[in-house]
Amino acid sequence: MASALFIVVLLTLASSGALATDPGPLQDFCVADKESAGTLLVNGFVCKNPMKVDADDFFFSGLNKPGNTDNKVGSNVTTVNVNHIGGLNTLGISLVRIDYAPYGQNPPHTHPRATEILTVIEGTLHVGFVTSNPQNRLIFKVLNAGDVFVFPIGLIHFQFNPGHENAVAIAALSSQNPGVITIANAVFGSNPKIDGGILAKAFQVDMKVIDYLQSQFWEDNNN
Repeated sequence: MASALFIVVLLTLASSGALATDPGPLQDFCVADKESAGTLLVNGFVCKNPMKVDADDFFFSGLNKPGNTDNKVGSNVTTVNVNHIGGLNTLGISLVRIDYAPYGQNPPHTHPRATEILTVIEGTLHVGFVTSNPQNRLIFKVLNAGDVFVFPIGLIHFQFNPGHENAVAIAALSSQNPGVITIANAVFGSNPKIDGGILAKAFQVDMKVIDYLQSQFWEDNNN
């Protein structure tokens, strides 16, 4: 009886682990067939005929080029996921380059489907994440070139460049399509808008503050 229970527990753990990650490959590769994306709904992409796969299906060029940081937050994220490299389909990994202007930031956000591991290439970054309720602890660190930091899956995190010079980071994520939810954009820039009374009570501020924030973020998100 004990051995049977042990087997059930092992199977449960194995299945829950499988459900918590991207679909796993059952062959050498499953290059995304983008032409089938409009007709079939699957968790990921349909596989391209392997006999029609070539090196370009596993290739991306341009991550050496700085992104344009001339925007309100002073940062730019260059994404390399399954939409850019079809060969990433089912492999559970993607990559980004993040450029930061002086005093620029990658504002508080989450990746609903991925853990992130970030390496600073140039400059200095102040980074951190917040643990879940009820503790809501801020775990933070100042990073310099060559330093590495991990942001656990689903937790709100950020990066800020406190220096007078540009900063650059490269980050890998444990999903072919990790997704991103920028907190301020989602809360104040949703379409349609969240009722202002709900937000005013949630943030314990005057309705005028909510009206202002919604007008700013909604205009940016929905133009």
